[in-house]
Amino acid sequence: MKRYLIFLSKYKKALILAPLLVVIDVICEIVQPKLMSTIVDQGVRQKDMSFILHTGAFMVALSLIAIATNVGNIFYSSHASVGFAAELRKGMFSKIQEFSFANLDKFSSATLTTRITNDVNILQDVIMMSLRLLIRAPLMLLFAVIIAISINAGLALVIAVAIPVLATCMYVILKKGFPYFEKMQKKLDKVNLVVQENLINVRVVKSFVRETFENKKFGHSNNELREMAVKASGMVVLIMPVMQLIMNLSIVAIVWFGGNAIIKDTFQVGQLMSFITYITQILMSLMMLSMTIMTFSRAEASSDRILEILEAPADIIDTASAIEKNLQITLGKIEFKDVFFKYHSNGAEFVLKGINLVVNSGETVAIIGATGAAKSTLVQLIPRLYDISSGKVLINDIDVRDYTLFNLRINLKLVLQQNELFTGTIKQNLKWGNQQATDDEIIAAAQDAQAHDFIMSFPLQYETLLGHSGINISGGQKQRLCIARAILRKPAILILDDSTSAVDSITEAKIRASFSQHLKGTTIIIIAQRISSILSADKIVLLDNGAIIGTGTHDDLIKTNLVYKEIYNSQQLQL
Repeated sequence: MKRYLIFLSKYKKALILAPLLVVIDVICEIVQPKLMSTIVDQGVRQKDMSFILHTGAFMVALSLIAIATNVGNIFYSSHASVGFAAELRKGMFSKIQEFSFANLDKFSSATLTTRITNDVNILQDVIMMSLRLLIRAPLMLLFAVIIAISINAGLALVIAVAIPVLATCMYVILKKGFPYFEKMQKKLDKVNLVVQENLINVRVVKSFVRETFENKKFGHSNNELREMAVKASGMVVLIMPVMQLIMNLSIVAIVWFGGNAIIKDTFQVGQLMSFITYITQILMSLMMLSMTIMTFSRAEASSDRILEILEAPADIIDTASAIEKNLQITLGKIEFKDVFFKYHSNGAEFVLKGINLVVNSGETVAIIGATGAAKSTLVQLIPRLYDISSGKVLINDIDVRDYTLFNLRINLKLVLQQNELFTGTIKQNLKWGNQQATDDEIIAAAQDAQAHDFIMSFPLQYETLLGHSGINISGGQKQRLCIARAILRKPAILILDDSTSAVDSITEAKIRASFSQHLKGTTIIIIAQRISSILSADKIVLLDNGAIIGTGTHDDLIKTNLVYKEIYNSQQLQL
């Protein structure tokens, strides 16, 4: 619980007032049966109307106070629990933003979604229940037991038998039910994953007429979740009938023994009435405690999943040296020195092996190679989306780890292979590259990326609203908008990871020409599949199975590198 205190710090007032109001409410309620007992045994028995009215008025006043404090408790407990959930979600989201690609490889987007929504909601219920029932139930139990013993210690022995029996039953049931809660959350992850994949790829599903298959897949995951939920709830619901049985048996025993005592004139009717009420309060308190424990049991599984996110160490962080130096990137010289990299620290093969490469500032360098040659992995090491396993990656002769992540990435723009846009207008998406960009600068960047003409063809032009991931525009249009977004910053280093694959050759050539005209001094790295689009590059790097097997201009490689020549000839034949 200590780990969550930071998320409750804004709600100290509510955390103090809610329990205080519960204490007042419990005192008002616990006194009522005793007062009713005196009305019956003194007022009614002695026909003292004045005593009855005065005591009754006092009971009404206590009831009004109890109602007011209960409403106040509901308000403050709701305020604290909902606020806690909001702060916890914010904290988790912030933590996820710090994750490197290596961190994100460990968690699917579906499980992150479940944890930041459903699991947080479960903890929200725990906080609310803690501020209402977890304080109320023990207080009510304690006061009721004390008063019940003071009324008749002999009858109170019934409770001394009932409570251990009830506690044992609860322990056994909850112990067997707890493992199902964790499994249920994992099944919910799976359902979310199926839904997420289907919605993202809905056009593919429809084009391949796979709706029936997707329905079956979702039905299977949904049924697994239902079966696990039935098992979990099936164990827990046993608590209620067990408690009802023990409560009813306890009341029957009290009525039997209390009735006999009244017949023997050693006990009064009002005392029996109040004693039954206190016994009911005791058993109701135990029921409230069992509900709280049940919620806590389920929340424990959710808490473990949330803490797994909050306590996961970010693989890539700013070093103390980087923060102290606060170095800026002004030029774009890049150097790889004997770089090795693998995705998992233990047991995995190296994806990149012995990479040595120098890219001078202002150069345009192309990287080509077969699928799986690790081209994308190589360029992702420059902005530290992953950290190298050994060797060095330098920018301007300084290790990339000696720059803060902000300074490194703000001056380096990477247009990934999978182009992602966000819900919002075209202008809002472009300004991701530079929030302070003027309209003229936005238009200039769009023109350089050959996006201006198709933007102007839309009725709302730059105010056109894009759907999720730019779903309402074509793949080529998405790529050009992503390129415009990147060059709007005029970065020292621009990396294009096969980001013109959906663009025709003529448009691609125009984009390249705009780079040489308007991005002078910017180091440009291009990952491409078409050799025809990189013929003018200052340097071409040929990768194969994670190693560099050729470096030079097109003319150099066509003469000296057999693999490059075979790739070039195969593409010419395809044309």
